[in-house]
Amino acid sequence: MAMDDLDNPIHAALRTLHHGIAVQSGVALRYPSAYAPFLAVPDETSDIDDAFDALIAPVETVYLLGKAPRHVRGTKLHEYPPLAQMVCDAPLPAVDGPPIMPLGIEHRDDVLALTAIVYPHYFRPRTMEMGRYYGIYEGGQLAAMIGERLGSTTTREISAVCTHPDCNGRGYARRLMAFLTNDLIASNIQPFLHVSHENERAKEMYERVGFRLRRDIGFWSIRHDS
Repeated sequence: MAMDDLDNPIHAALRTLHHGIAVQSGVALRYPSAYAPFLAVPDETSDIDDAFDALIAPVETVYLLGKAPRHVRGTKLHEYPPLAQMVCDAPLPAVDGPPIMPLGIEHRDDVLALTAIVYPHYFRPRTMEMGRYYGIYEGGQLAAMIGERLGSTTTREISAVCTHPDCNGRGYARRLMAFLTNDLIASNIQPFLHVSHENERAKEMYERVGFRLRRDIGFWSIRHDS
C-alpha cells in the first residue's frame, strides 16, 4: 500500500492524511490555495472538465504529481522534467549539532522568511499545518528547517529542507534529515521526498545520507488563463 500511495502522492494524501481539508469536484481533489498549489486525479483517464472552474481560480497555476489527465478543456498541461522520488529504508546515522526545536504557528513569520529565500514556489501561509516542522536557530535567526508535507497512513513526505545561505556548510540539513527520517522510521512510516534532477547538490546530499531513488515521477502544471 505504501508504494501504491507513492505513485500518486497528492491524491493519496488528500484521500487520507489531509482528507479534512481536501476540496473536491467530481473525481478531482486539491488543497486550498493557502495550504499548497496541488491538484490530483485518480488516473490518466480522469475527466476534470466540469471541475476545472470549480477548483482552479482564474490566472491560478496548480501542480500535479504522478498522475495527470490526458486532456483538460480549454487549456494545456505543461509537462516538466520528471522529479526524482527518493525513499529511505533504514535509520540514518545521527549528526551532532545545535538543538532541534519544533516549529509552531509562533514561528510562522521566520519560516515564511526563510522559505521565501530558499524554497519560494510551493510554500504557502498554511503549509505548516500539513505536518510537523522542525528548525535550528542561530543567534535568534532561523538557520535551517525541515518539515512534512504529503503523506498517507503509511508514508510521509519530507519537504522544505532549507538552510539560510549564511549558514550553509554546517551540517544542519543533514542533522535535520537524520532527526526526522529516524523518527518516521521508528513509527513504521515510510519517509520519501521529491527533488529535481537539476538540483544536483540537494540530490547528492540526500543520496549521501542514505536515501535512494525509487522512481522518476511525472510533474505537470495547469494554468487557468481565463
